[in-house]
Amino acid sequence: MKTCKITVLKTLMMDDLAKEHASDTFTKCPQHRVGDVFLGSYAKPDGFCDEAWKAIYQYVFALSNQTADFSFKGWVETPGTAI
Repeated sequence: MKTCKITVLKTLMMDDLAKEHASDTFTKCPQHRVGDVFLGSYAKPDGFCDEAWKAIYQYVFALSNQTADFSFKGWVETPGTAI
């Protein structure tokens, strides 16, 4: 099984949704910083956010097994990359 490099490209918080639905103390997740790098395959890398892993694990697994093309009909130009 191939290992995938996972890079944090951006951290986001939807201020409008947070204002409408979250408490006043709600902030964007402090666990990751832009530029953080992890290596993964089938298991969540140590120190990786559980919720972020739930969002990307299927892509990491597929890329690790070289079973998927994530070009999304031209959306992603770099082969072997999912964003």
